[in-house]
This record gives sequence, C-alpha cells and structure tokens, in this order.
Amino acid sequence: MIYEIAELYIKPDAHDAFQAAVAQAVPIFKAASGCRSMRLDRAIETPDTYHLVIGWETLEHHTVDFRGSDGFQQWRALVGGSFATPPKVEHFATAVAGF
Repeated sequence: MIYEIAELYIKPDAHDAFQAAVAQAVPIFKAASGCRSMRLDRAIETPDTYHLVIGWETLEHHTVDFRGSDGFQQWRALVGGSFATPPKVEHFATAVAGF
C-alpha cells in the first residue's frame, strides 16, 4: 500500500464549503479502483492548510486509474474552487511501522 498525501492550502473564507465538499466526495474515493482509505486532516498551527491522506493499493491506482477517471473530474469540480494555491501531492510508503 502507498499513501498519497496532498497538501492543500484553502482560501480563508472557504473552509466550511471545502470540508462539506470533501465529505460529499467520500463515495467517489470509496468507489475508486484500488482506494483503501481516505481522510482529511487540518493543521492546527496553520488552519488554512489541510492534508488529504489516501491509501492506494498501488501508485498506478492513483496516478493512472483515478486521475484518468470521471471520479477525479467530479472530485476536482467539488473542491477546486476552494484552493488558494495548487495542491502539492506526494506518494509515500511505510518505512517503519511503529505501533
């Protein structure tokens, strides 16, 4: 499993709408091929910053299957207007599983 971590900077006046849109998008991710988990975390010290953390079976499930899908277009239509800057997206694999 790999994790997509998208760092999202949201317009100061768009937090409620953004969080509602992400909640609305949960079924999109749940239906996506290879998607195993999804959560949205909000930074405490910098509240305009969020991390969208999505677990994918493989990198290609995200970069090929999801990004080429109608679900991706629906996702971007729901949340794209809330972004203050373009998202920064990186992929991670667990190096040490603590507890």
